[in-house]
Amino acid sequence: MAASTELRMDQLPSDPLLHVLSFLGFRDLIHCSFVSRRLNELSKHNPLWRTLCSKHWLLSDADRLQSGVSWYCLFKQYYRDLGRYMQYYPVLKRAWEQLKSFLQQTCPRMIASLKEGATEVELNDIEAQIGCRLPDDYRCSYRIHNGQKLVIPGLMGSMSLSNHYRSEVLLDVETAAGGFQQRKGMRRCLPLTFCFHTGLSQYMALEPAEGRRMFESFYPCPDQTAQDPSAIDMFITGSCFLEWFTTYVHNVVTGEYPIIRDQIFRYVHDKGCVATTGDITVSVSTSFLPELSSVHPPHFFFTYRIRIEMSSGASPEAACQLDSRYWKITTSDGNVEEVQGPGVVGEFPVMTPGKVHEYASCTTFSTPSEYMEGHYTFHRLANKEEVFHVAIPRFHMVCPPFREPVVRTQKASTSYTTRFDDHDDDGEYCDGDGDDFGDLRGINMAALEGAWCPRHI
Repeated sequence: MAASTELRMDQLPSDPLLHVLSFLGFRDLIHCSFVSRRLNELSKHNPLWRTLCSKHWLLSDADRLQSGVSWYCLFKQYYRDLGRYMQYYPVLKRAWEQLKSFLQQTCPRMIASLKEGATEVELNDIEAQIGCRLPDDYRCSYRIHNGQKLVIPGLMGSMSLSNHYRSEVLLDVETAAGGFQQRKGMRRCLPLTFCFHTGLSQYMALEPAEGRRMFESFYPCPDQTAQDPSAIDMFITGSCFLEWFTTYVHNVVTGEYPIIRDQIFRYVHDKGCVATTGDITVSVSTSFLPELSSVHPPHFFFTYRIRIEMSSGASPEAACQLDSRYWKITTSDGNVEEVQGPGVVGEFPVMTPGKVHEYASCTTFSTPSEYMEGHYTFHRLANKEEVFHVAIPRFHMVCPPFREPVVRTQKASTSYTTRFDDHDDDGEYCDGDGDDFGDLRGINMAALEGAWCPRHI
């Protein structure tokens, strides 16, 4: 019987050992380096750390060549600087790179507004200044880019109607710290965005207080029916910074949000919200405007954007003109209203093969969700007696989740009903300089109702 032979680690071939090591994470790889001299040498094999550098830090061969050090040393450098953010860094770094690549092609002037990343020392100083801990996903993103310069258009999206314009800037951490809230109703809330024209901001709750959940983002919405100014409702926009930011970036880079005049418009298009009648296709996208909405009283403001397109393959004889519109509006409490009127936003567009006509309009409801559908009436240019309907697909409008404060000093006692008339919005978009819009800071719904009650168009 042959004697057993002891197998020594240093006698094993390198290739199978390296293959085994390639399945290990960086922590296990480091632990292996303490087992033996042989594993210590193999665990520093450059291809192993090249893979880990790509996975955790999104580094390329060009980054390694520029650094002038090995992959192993490069990994250590990044880990010493950004190790606390490992679970967030690749996700946020990829989101930033995708966003910048998209903006470079569509909105290049926004790229110049991005600020370089903040340092750990700067973020620590901000925490000391406000007396609150910043969440690691927020810190990680701000290590990559410290928000945006205070310019228009804002990185976090725009919205424009005939007499209302909003464009939200992603605040740098120093400016955000200056707007850190300690007042009752908004305690321990850090602004994430700011709009010059409306004074609107999205906030992040740094502590679970006054009905908020820790690190969730929201639009504050003062209770117009309460005597206590600290009674503030909230339209929730994200459960944490990572979700809030990456969801927004995904919507931008996938084309979910349209680019109009070098600005990102936060219209959402349901892929099924398209209807074709003959040679004409109608599609609809919608957006909720928190700055013009309130929970108490129930007043929910939506804007919608409609695209009417005639097929380029249509015959010249198919040319037609829009005469009127008909709407059937159904609210979530079951109320139905029918509205009809001439043209769309005061226009009577002529449709010819390949022609596209787009317009924006708005409506308000007293329920948080509702849907609209209807049709346009057209006549043929070659024969005015030939009249036909073009279907408008059903589209739903649902406001974001909202939450009331823990303590409310006065409950809303008046019920508000939806009103519609034929007041027309001209559907024009603002260039972003803000010259055509007044300062809407401090706006309240009562004042708004008196000055401009938005109606269905």
